[in-house]
Amino acid sequence: MVLLCPHASNYLPPQYGTLGVPQSELQRHIAWDIGAAAVTRSMAAALDAVAFLGTSSRLLIDLNRPLTSATSIVTRSERTDIPANVGITTQERAIRAARVFTPHHQAIADHLAERKTQGRRTIIVAIHSFTPTYDGVARVWDVGVLFVASKAFAQATIERLRAQDASLNVGANVPYTVDSDTDYGVLVYGDPVGNPALEFELRQDLVASGQDQQRWARLLADALAIDKV
Repeated sequence: MVLLCPHASNYLPPQYGTLGVPQSELQRHIAWDIGAAAVTRSMAAALDAVAFLGTSSRLLIDLNRPLTSATSIVTRSERTDIPANVGITTQERAIRAARVFTPHHQAIADHLAERKTQGRRTIIVAIHSFTPTYDGVARVWDVGVLFVASKAFAQATIERLRAQDASLNVGANVPYTVDSDTDYGVLVYGDPVGNPALEFELRQDLVASGQDQQRWARLLADALAIDKV
């Protein structure tokens, strides 16, 4: 098992300040996936798995977007303008990629290459979180399980989640779907290269506290149906 949590951090290097947004905005979803890092770390411990966590805010550069994506470096996120990202030069884009994006993904690629050399099986699991409402519309799911080719793996995992807690509202490919313009990890390191992959999306209000993060880490770790891969 290899865990990916690209939106684990809201850190911005000092030279970037707050990118021109109020400090309070850096605590919101626009800057990171709230709760995802703690869940990932606990899952890694429970599964004895390697985990790769992003160390900078997605507002600097998004580790889960191709560099060619229009949302790789956003100028507006939800309803918040990101002034320092407006009109940045090609050179500045290259600097951010070289300092943040490339080292992160090179570390993942190197680890996967080593596993392949050793003949080790690899399953990719990404952990994200989502806002309870978006643009005024409530999102009713507790957790979404996203997938492309690994349908049997994902569906079995969904059923195990439901079996653990019948009250959970678990959805397939919600509140997002995996798309080549807005996803990177599961597409680059997952099914297309022979590694079964899925992505968990947790509703942020359910993973806000340490106790809840531990609970969800246990639920997700226990639900992963690797015998169905």
